[in-house]
Amino acid sequence: MVVIDALIGILVLGVAWLSLGVRVVKQYERGVVFRFGRALGHVRGPGLAFIAPVADRLQKVNMQIVTMPVPAQEGITRDNVTVRVDAVVYFKVIDPVRAVVDVQDYLFAVGQVAQTSLRSIIGKSDLDDLLSNRERLNQGLEVMIDSPALGWGIHIDRVEIKDVALPETMKRSMSRQAEAERERRARVITADGELQASQKLADAAAAMSKTPAALQLRLLQTMVEVAAEKNSTVVLPFPVELLRFLEQSTTVTAGQRPAATPVPEQAAAAPVPAERAPTMPPAPREAPAEQLTADRATVDDERAATGRPPQAS
Repeated sequence: MVVIDALIGILVLGVAWLSLGVRVVKQYERGVVFRFGRALGHVRGPGLAFIAPVADRLQKVNMQIVTMPVPAQEGITRDNVTVRVDAVVYFKVIDPVRAVVDVQDYLFAVGQVAQTSLRSIIGKSDLDDLLSNRERLNQGLEVMIDSPALGWGIHIDRVEIKDVALPETMKRSMSRQAEAERERRARVITADGELQASQKLADAAAAMSKTPAALQLRLLQTMVEVAAEKNSTVVLPFPVELLRFLEQSTTVTAGQRPAATPVPEQAAAAPVPAERAPTMPPAPREAPAEQLTADRATVDDERAATGRPPQAS
């Protein structure tokens, strides 16, 4: 009876001893066993893991992807603009032994490397790259963080820049720049439309010049459109042929205008006298006596024919 009790006691102690060495490892975890402080190379997988209760110690490592937000870092870009940038890092453990042995706290270590890398990438980039070319910056951040993390058994899955905070003055400047750019595009589009319209109008004018009746039809259509609206517009049609006649008449008149008489060179070059003496009119010349006598006889004959007395001498 005493022997049976002793066997039962030994069996109970054995079960209790074995229960102290039983560990449960979850599906997303791996177990690293330390025997008397020395890491064993064999990593325990998910399920039940048996270890020596006194000699061994099991440390579990999470193998899931860890999402770590990077606090906002303030820095100066290459074009001297102060910005605040925050990011997020996605990583996971690929070597549990190295993640436990080679680094004291791999979560803290990855966070610090991400902050310093983010500051470095801010100083090497321009503001336009931070705003519009984030894919290239994300790849650069991933390479910078992944280089030291590989030695710790960590794999950086991806890095994303979340937000870029700009000063208020810079926001106002960018707003004015965008407004000026939109105004420039609007003016260019308007000018392009006017150019195309002028080309079409020139083609229409050339077509109408070949067919004069088309211009008259266009005038009638315009009158119909104006009359369709309820307004007080008075339309007085003016014949286009009359305008053409007036234009041709003006051209012919301008072509027949006499040219100015050229001034001879000698007359133009003749010097103007400074002072001239006044000239007297020439004295009347006396008629001959015979002519005077004949004239008087003719006058006397005319007076006698009319019944008047002759002129006294």
